[in-house]
Parts: sequence; structure tokens; C-alpha cells
Amino acid sequence: MANHLLEQRREQMFPKLTAAQLARLERQGTRMQTRAGEILVELGAPPRGVFVVVAGRVEVLAPPSATQAASGYELLYLLSPGDFTGEMSTLRGTPALVRVRVREAGTVLLIDAEQLRRIVQNDAELSELFMRAFILRRMSVIESGHSEVLLLGSDHSADTLRLREFLTRNARPYVNIDIEHDADAQALLERFHVRGEDVPVVICRGAELLKNPSNAEVAECLGINAPAADDRVHDLLIIGAGPAGLAAAVYAASEGLDVRIVETFAPGGQAGTSSRIENYLGFPTGISGAALAGRAFSQAQKFGAQLSVAWHAVRLRCEGWPYSVDMADGRSMRSRAILIASGAQYRMPDIANLSRFLGRGIYYAATHLEAKLCADEDIVVVGGGNSAGQAAVFLASSCRHVHMLVRSDGLAESMSRYLIGRIEETPNISLYTRTLLTALDGSDRLERVSWTRRNGEPEVTPLRHVFLMTGAQPNTGWLQGCVVLDDHGFVKTGPDLGEDQLADAHWSLPRPPHLLESSVPGVFAAGDVRAGSVKRIASAVGEGSICVQFVHRVLRELADAGNLRAIAAA
Repeated sequence: MANHLLEQRREQMFPKLTAAQLARLERQGTRMQTRAGEILVELGAPPRGVFVVVAGRVEVLAPPSATQAASGYELLYLLSPGDFTGEMSTLRGTPALVRVRVREAGTVLLIDAEQLRRIVQNDAELSELFMRAFILRRMSVIESGHSEVLLLGSDHSADTLRLREFLTRNARPYVNIDIEHDADAQALLERFHVRGEDVPVVICRGAELLKNPSNAEVAECLGINAPAADDRVHDLLIIGAGPAGLAAAVYAASEGLDVRIVETFAPGGQAGTSSRIENYLGFPTGISGAALAGRAFSQAQKFGAQLSVAWHAVRLRCEGWPYSVDMADGRSMRSRAILIASGAQYRMPDIANLSRFLGRGIYYAATHLEAKLCADEDIVVVGGGNSAGQAAVFLASSCRHVHMLVRSDGLAESMSRYLIGRIEETPNISLYTRTLLTALDGSDRLERVSWTRRNGEPEVTPLRHVFLMTGAQPNTGWLQGCVVLDDHGFVKTGPDLGEDQLADAHWSLPRPPHLLESSVPGVFAAGDVRAGSVKRIASAVGEGSICVQFVHRVLRELADAGNLRAIAAA
């Protein structure tokens, strides 16, 4: 398979270190003599660090496609003196995606993980060189189609779509096989002793087989998360890796705090599903939510923040300090400060059969994965906010026609003007105001939809794809009984907390809560989950960033023995 990224950006992906750069690395690394055939990095093993080639040559090898029975590895790159190994898994401390083997004996310089992190944080020149190479190499591996991970599924399966999105948004290379369309499907089903009714099936590293696994099971099998020490007390635990959480992670980790982020699905949160964001500062040609999240996550990793995906927070324990958060799998994470950045999710309209068609015609994201499913078909987008507008414009480029349903009189109240203009100028988008989606029908997947205009008769249309982006409800069920929420379930912070509410919550400090601080000292909220927040990506990033300054203040306060006694007494 042609690797266009490698062809276009080879020099950035494999830059040659200069003599001066090698000399700087020499002071921080360990020289090792190598022999031909020696394995420096094994596929699926935790990376030892970066190997800089001083003499000899080193091969970077990818496993054959998981659809092949052959066991031989394939050459991706050949490294010579001045080249170095590594990609984003090296920095994150997760299993390697490739095998690194010595072709010609010589000498390498080993830069271990701790030294590598110091380099990318403190040496501006080498940091830019390493980070760009690592990011591009991960993208190149994804594009190459080489992976020991196989997903056998069906376009008609909601769980197949879930797993595709989970692997794609977490930048984990995999081979996707649709059992209904791919020529190799039947042979693969027989090879792995899988029946059609078992799909989706994930095969990890060509060995372990998981039938319709949860996201957490896939993350565990593939080692997507770096190991976490259960007895560790973090400085800042961030719940949610959307724009607010990622911004806070970057600033907090860059200022020396011990930071862990917990995310149920993938970096970017709801914003990560946006096809194109054109009003975010610094990106005049626009950027996808996934790309923005990927860049932010890379920054957070650079400064040492740790991310755990497919972890679901179920309870905040705020009765003692340090605070702790219980996870759905039974583990508990402790931290001196907590940032609630769990965001909001689209509301589910009260329509019969809705849950039955989730992933089978009903979608809450409009990424390239969903766009492939509905190419050249008529679709419906429900909602009048920016997310709905971005989805309509994006899908119009590949779908035959987009029917956009909004219950209000127009778009001006909830959508940016540039998107309204784009919708008005796109000939295959039809806008229906004062219109509600009222019915869904079909057999094993969606086949027909009905919508009703105000004071009108229902209109039944043979459509197989509906994108729901209607309003938002906060992800705060895990906070009940701890922090003060408003009537809609959003976290109240700072000046929005009245004296009576603070008294009922046993607020223990002589000062009032900081701007983004909840009714519990040292527990903050930022982004869409916070009451009164502006539901925009830039606003969430801003809140996550400024929250870190309050975290520093509170950590100093809560470390004072007198305040600890006051909290304990409360």
C-alpha cells in the first residue's frame, strides 16, 4: 500500500541529527554496541526509549497485514547513522506498534523515557524535531495499513461502528474487515473460528480474540493506557479530555504539576467529532475536531500528563482530602485537586425506537466514518447549533441531500453567521424550521423517518441516516451529593454559589470560592459542564487554562495544616 505521507514528508519524519545535536544527546544517553539481528524494540512491548543510530543500520519493521497468515515482518524504514527510532507510543509509555531490529552491527545511543521527556521539555530545538517526527510517524503507520489488530464487523452493526470510532479516535492502527463486503471475510471467519453472529470481533496482536468487547476491554488488550499506580496521589485529576480538560492538562503539566486525565472515549470529547471548526483562533482555513484534539493531547504528553481512556468516573468522594474518584471498573484515583471537565452530551429526543436504531441509522457524530456509511444518500441532521451546522456542511459534500430540521424559527440564535451563510449557499441542504422529528421505522436498521412541521401533517420519507445534535445535558450523574448543581444538572461555581448553598455544602475556607471553583474547595469545573459557561470550544479552552492558576492557589491553601483540620471537621 502506498504511503503518501511518507513520500511527502520524509525529511520531517526522518530528520538527520546534526553533530551538535548528537553531542547534546550523547551527554544524556547510554552507548550500546549492537549485533546483527538483535531486537531493540519488540512489537507490543513497552518501549525502552529512543535509539539514536551512531554506526551501523537499523530496521523498523511492521507486522504483515492481520488478514495474512504469513508471519514475516515487512520493512517500513531503514535507519542509518544520525537517525533515531520512536513514535508517540514511546513518549506515552504504551506498547510499541513496530519491531526495531539491527540489520548491520554498530553502535546506538539509548535515550530512556525519563531522559526523553526532559529533552522534549527543555531543549526547544530537539523538542520540535522529536515531536514532529513522532506525530508524523504515528500518522504514517495508520496510513500504511499495517497492524496486528483486526476488527471483523459489519456496517449494519452499532457495536462495529462504536469500535471503529474508538480505535480511530484514539489513533490506534487496525485492519477493518466488513464481513458482508470484503472478499477475504469468509476465509478470516474460518481461520479465527468466528461465526457471522459473533461480530464485531477484535483480534489483538493476531492472538487474543474478543467477541463484541467493551471499549475498556479493547484498551486493556491493546495496552492503550500506560500503567497507573493506584496508590499515587496526583496534584490534579481531570475528568474529561475535551477542550477544557486538555487545555488544563497542558498548562498544569507544563508548570510542573502531576496530572492525570480520565476520559470515557477518546481525546477531544464531543468536540472531537466536529468535522471542521473554522472560527477557532489561529486556524483560518479550519481544523477538524479530531486534529485539534490530537495536537492538544500531544502537547499534554510532551509535558508529562498521563491519559487513561475507556475509564468511566462513577463517584466523586469529597468527604476527605486528598479527594478520590471511583471508576466503573472498581479502581479509585486520588488527587489533591479535581477538575470536572466531563462536558455535556446531546439529548435523546423522546421518540419510539430511537435506542433500537443507535448506530444503525441514528448517529451522534459526523466524522469520516459516518460519512462513508451514507455516501450518495439523503440524510437528516437534527439541531440548530454549531455542531449541527458543521455536520450539515460536511456531510453535504458526500451525501446526495441533507435535510436539516430545527424546531425554532431559524438558525441565527444558536449558530455562527459563517455557518448560516455556508448552509444557505449549499444547494443540497434544505432547512426546515419549526419542524420536529417524530417517528423512526425499519427492520434491522433505520429505513423511514417522519417529521412534523408546526400545525402540519407528518411527512414520511424513506431515509436511512439521521444525525442527532439537539441540545445538551451535562455528564454530572457521578457528582450527586457532593458538589452543588443547578436545576439542569450543571456544576455551579464561583459567584453563582449563594451563601445558603455554601453553608449547606459546609464550605470550610474563610474566602469565597474562586471563579471556577465548586462548592468543594479544590474541586473545579470548566467547559460545557459548568453552569453559565459559553458553549464554544474557545471558551472551554480558556476556562481550562485559567483554572490552573486557581489550582496552584488552592494546593497551597489545602497543604496548610489549619485548613486540613477545618476540612476534616466539616
